[in-house]
Order: sequence, then structure tokens, then C-alpha cells
Amino acid sequence: MNEKLYYTIGEVADMFNVNTSLIRYWEKEFDIINPRKNKKGNRLFTTQDIDNFHQIYHLVKERGYTLQGAKSKLKISKKEVDRDLEIIKRLQKIKGFLQQINREL
Repeated sequence: MNEKLYYTIGEVADMFNVNTSLIRYWEKEFDIINPRKNKKGNRLFTTQDIDNFHQIYHLVKERGYTLQGAKSKLKISKKEVDRDLEIIKRLQKIKGFLQQINREL
């Protein structure tokens, strides 16, 4: 992810391959997603908002948690979720590196 200050809801939706309506819904459900709004009312997401959205996405879409279960997990052990997500990101980088080496062989 290139480091911009703010991302539009469309950019965030593209990052996760979801509809913008899901982002708006999760914004209402989870207080850790708190985008700023410009004068037009358009949502502007920070990298922290995107990281928080990624945590929710991981719990709900990848791990199969319910929304209530994800809320509870984040409330009880957000650091654990952060750590798990960081490990997954590192493993994905390693996988990509290994796949690149495999293609070059």
C-alpha cells in the first residue's frame, strides 16, 4: 500500500475487494473505524482506519467470526489480533518471494 494521507471509500473497497456498502456498515458497527469526512461528506480513511478494517476483515471474512464475535475478540485481545495479522502479512510476503524464485527456476 503506498502511503497516502487519506483514502477514499472506493479505494478501500478495492483494496479488500468488497462493496462500499460493507465498509459503511462496518463503520457503523465497529467504533475503531472512524473516517474523517470532507465538506461534501465523503469519507476519508487513514492508514489506521484501513489497518482496523483489515483486522475486522480478517476476523469476519477469513476466520469466520460473527460481527459480535469479532467485536468481542477485538475488545478482549486487540494486540493478539494485531500480532496474528502481522504474522499473516509476513508469511504472504515470504510466499510471494518463494513463488517468484520458483518462476525464475
